[in-house]
Amino acid sequence: MASKILPRFSRCVTHPSRLPRRSQCRFLTTTPRVASEALQVHRDSPENNPSIPFKFNAINQKLIAEILKRYPPQYKKAAVMPLLDLGQRQHGFTSISVMNEVAKLLEMPPMRVYEVATFYTMYNRDPVGRFHVQACTTTPCQLGGCGSDKIMAAIEDHLGIHPGQTTEDRMFTFSEVECLGACVNAPMVQINDDYYEDLTPESMVTLLKALQATAHATGAAGGTAGIGGESETGMGQRKGEGRDQDGKSGEVDGQAARGYAAKGVKLPSPGPMSGRKTCEPFAGLTSLKEEPWGNEKLRTDGAL
Repeated sequence: MASKILPRFSRCVTHPSRLPRRSQCRFLTTTPRVASEALQVHRDSPENNPSIPFKFNAINQKLIAEILKRYPPQYKKAAVMPLLDLGQRQHGFTSISVMNEVAKLLEMPPMRVYEVATFYTMYNRDPVGRFHVQACTTTPCQLGGCGSDKIMAAIEDHLGIHPGQTTEDRMFTFSEVECLGACVNAPMVQINDDYYEDLTPESMVTLLKALQATAHATGAAGGTAGIGGESETGMGQRKGEGRDQDGKSGEVDGQAARGYAAKGVKLPSPGPMSGRKTCEPFAGLTSLKEEPWGNEKLRTDGAL
C-alpha cells in the first residue's frame, strides 16, 4: 500500500528548483532609522573630540600603578574598567580622549576600549552636571512607596528639566535608569556615587535644595565634584569632614534623618530617607529571631 501512495505523493510536492526565486535587490528608504545610536556611535563635538588632550594626574597615576599590580603583566588589559572609571572621575565624563589614553596605558587597541565604554552605561560619554541624578523607574520603584512617577515629577518640577537634560548652570543632570538594586527601599535615586532611598516628593525636593545650597557654598556651579567633595578629584568622592556629632541633619517626612556637613551645609546622609536602617522592615524584625533549627556547626575560630 505504501509503495502505491509514496510515488503519487512525491509527484504532488513541488521540487525546490521550481520554487519562485525571491528578489535579491535591496530597497532604499528615505525615513531615518528609529534605533538609537547614542551608545554605539561617537560624533566629534567641541567638548569631546580626539584633539582635546587628556593625561591622568599624579594622584591617579599612583592609583593606576596600584591597580595594575593586581593583574599579571600579560593581562593588564583586564584593568580597562577601573582605569576608565578613574578617567571619568578626573575628566568628568568618559570622553574619546580618556578612552585613547587608557588604551595607550594598557597597550591595547583603542577599539577594545571603545567596546567596553559603549557597553556599560555607568560610563558617561557626554558631559554631565556636578550632580548626576539617576532615578530608577523599574517595576519595584514604580510600585514601592509613593511610586517613582511622583519622584520623577518632583525632580522635573524643581529643576525644570526632563530626563536626559542638564540644567543651564550645569549643576544637575537628570537621567532615567533601570534597576539599581535597592528594590526593597523603593523608590530611590542615585546621585553620583550615593543611593537615596525611601523617597517621597517632599524628601526629594529637600535633598535637591541641600545639594544646591552646597554648590552655592563652594562657589562653583559646574565641574565634576561629588556630594560635598573636591571639585577636581572626581564625582561622588566626599571628604567626610565636619560630620555632626549626633549624625542628624534635620527633619525629613516627620522623622529625623541622618546627615553630614559639607562646606558648612548639612546634607541628608545616603541611604533610607525614612529613618530606618538599611533594609530593615518598618515594623521591626519579623524573621531570624531564633537560632537555626538545623544541625549546622558554625566556625568559632573567627575565620571565614
